[in-house]
Amino acid sequence: MYKILVTGSKGQLGSEISFLADGYPYQFIYTDWQELDLTNNSSIEDFLSNNEIDLIINCAAYTAVDKAETDMIAADNINHVAIKHLVQASKRKGIKIIHISTDYVFDGKGFRPYSINTPRNPQNVYGETKMKGEDAFIQSGLDNLMLIRTSWVYSSFGNNFVKTMLRLGAERESIGVIDDQVGSPTYARDLARFILESIPKIDWNGVKIFHFTNEGICSWFDFAKAIMDDKGLICKVLPIPTESYPTPAKRPHYSVLDKLETRKFYGKEIPHWRDALEECLELL
Repeated sequence: MYKILVTGSKGQLGSEISFLADGYPYQFIYTDWQELDLTNNSSIEDFLSNNEIDLIINCAAYTAVDKAETDMIAADNINHVAIKHLVQASKRKGIKIIHISTDYVFDGKGFRPYSINTPRNPQNVYGETKMKGEDAFIQSGLDNLMLIRTSWVYSSFGNNFVKTMLRLGAERESIGVIDDQVGSPTYARDLARFILESIPKIDWNGVKIFHFTNEGICSWFDFAKAIMDDKGLICKVLPIPTESYPTPAKRPHYSVLDKLETRKFYGKEIPHWRDALEECLELL
């Protein structure tokens, strides 16, 4: 049976893949850092030698955006060096790889959705390490590589913006949420579906890049208000500018990703972010 390794399996996306896995004719092996140290080349070599892996879905990532500003070595090891190790080990064994990246590789200064070929210009350490990971992936010389950029990921699993808003909405009478950063939320279960349904189609030279988010555009303020409204919380959401909520890492003001190539490849309708949010909130 076709054997798939899912790294970072305890995160939001890895958990959603595990949740959906029974509906697909594959054998899955799930690992997190405790089972497989991706920063250790020997660990990867040994693991792949002991398991006949056909495809790797790399969900592992250092995603603490603000912490990465001072924890640069750890962020680079996970988001960049680990990718070099993965592709080197996979090259000798002919393993296909799906790798997840981020909208943060772009500078957020545009006003039109970023295409897969838009020049990258990350504005923080997290984005820089993810771009270096992309470079290691793209320049590996391997075939059957799939790079997926996504943004604003949330899920019923793990910690995320949606759960934070639900907690604050139950605790406070009002909260301020940034209204001048715009993007597209991504329900990790929809991304997991796209990944799993893409597997049979991966048969090409080199790497193909796709952007995946839910349809529609909103600000963090819009997103937060929708969460409160859908759950019937009386907490008032107040719009605030980025300057009123300074963070160690600079955030992009515009993070919308162009999904034209994704729509053609997927052949299915991608749910709107409001519909996806309602599906997730029903689980919460």
